[in-house]
Amino acid sequence: MPINGLQLIQMIKGGNNPQQLVMSVLQQRAQENPMYANLLKLAQGNDQQGLEQIARNLAKERGMDFDKEFANFKQIFK
Repeated sequence: MPINGLQLIQMIKGGNNPQQLVMSVLQQRAQENPMYANLLKLAQGNDQQGLEQIARNLAKERGMDFDKEFANFKQIFK
């Protein structure tokens, strides 16, 4: 069963390891989708610039401001 973003945030707030959760989701989805396979490869290689570029591109495609959305995301964990 896929995990949505809200479920992921709730799991992280519940004390689960965020890195392990994200990697688990990527591994699951990488089997079905080449983009997730690429994300998994970048994450495993600790390519932070590559991951950020993909996130920025996705935000741009959706008409979102990456910097604003990322700042909002970080506020969740304060």
